[in-house]
Amino acid sequence: MSEKKFGLADLTNSIFNSLALPNTIDTLNLGRGEMRECLVLIDGMGQDVVKRYSDQFEVFNQVKLIKKLQTNFPSTTATSLSTLGTGVLPGIHGMLGYTVRVPRSDNRLLNALKWDERVDPLMWQKTPTLFERAANNSISVTHVAAKRYEGSGFTQAALRGAKYVGANGIDEMVSAVALALKPQPAFVYTYLNNLDSAGHSDGVGSDKWLTALQLVAEFIGKVIESVPIGTRVWVTSDHGMVNSTQQVVLGVDNKLLENVSLIGGEPRARHIYLTAGAEAEVIAQWREFFGTKVNVLSKAEAITSGLFGEQVSEDATDRIGDLIAIPNNDLILIDPARVREESSMVGHHGGLTNTEVEIPLLLA
Repeated sequence: MSEKKFGLADLTNSIFNSLALPNTIDTLNLGRGEMRECLVLIDGMGQDVVKRYSDQFEVFNQVKLIKKLQTNFPSTTATSLSTLGTGVLPGIHGMLGYTVRVPRSDNRLLNALKWDERVDPLMWQKTPTLFERAANNSISVTHVAAKRYEGSGFTQAALRGAKYVGANGIDEMVSAVALALKPQPAFVYTYLNNLDSAGHSDGVGSDKWLTALQLVAEFIGKVIESVPIGTRVWVTSDHGMVNSTQQVVLGVDNKLLENVSLIGGEPRARHIYLTAGAEAEVIAQWREFFGTKVNVLSKAEAITSGLFGEQVSEDATDRIGDLIAIPNNDLILIDPARVREESSMVGHHGGLTNTEVEIPLLLA
């Protein structure tokens, strides 16, 4: 019998259970603290990063690894933060990737992080968030992050219910976190994306990335120092990242775009939408072309295999690609309309490699 894998839904359910929120389960056995909980999410800091680089930064001596968690598919920010915010898996919350097709639209993609004013965030993601539920149960809930995310479609869909405190720069963020933790019971979620950004542009391990990791280390250290005594400070991430050395441009020197009506997802986790009736033919063609280099699944196979969780709602089913393509190793699948943007990125995520899906749970 394989060991049960825990993820971000288990983490937030367990933390809110420690704050006595009804209808939550402490699956991670975190126990009760002193009714002040802080969750620091570092975008792109997979378990591999902690393992390989923690000895270079003093702050990692101040935290202990509680558990290795795993992201759900796809291992990408929009999906992982929605899982964290709602406490349910992607098949239920329906935030299934960086871009997915809007059902019954004119073949339009919704970019979950940039949003689309024609899509109502509360209708797109209908599950009440843990933040909403906690606020309705007299728990002080605060979200501290960059000012640009406040009121965004994604924030409304995935993380609604918290008092949003926009803060730019780590010192301003640290002050906001400490202030928000004064009441009891209190929960603060704070998010930093500079490491992910540096990984995309220059790659994991690059000078720019190491500079970003230094800032991350400073931020975590300052949060630990400034929060009220008795606060538990949890540190986790939404995914890891691989540096890509191989790429295939879809439809360039190959016939992979025959009977393809729309390309969604991202280079490590593609939702491919197909001409009605051509599904079996296209899936066979993709499998023959890629062999073992890419996991190619039909929509039905993705659902029955539990790729998006045991339960998949009708809304989520409508959004899933007719073909799901998940590259192995460090291969990326590039949208021919986005060659410059996607091929210029060094670091990528979204897939199912251990580097992408394994994330740490640290406790100060």
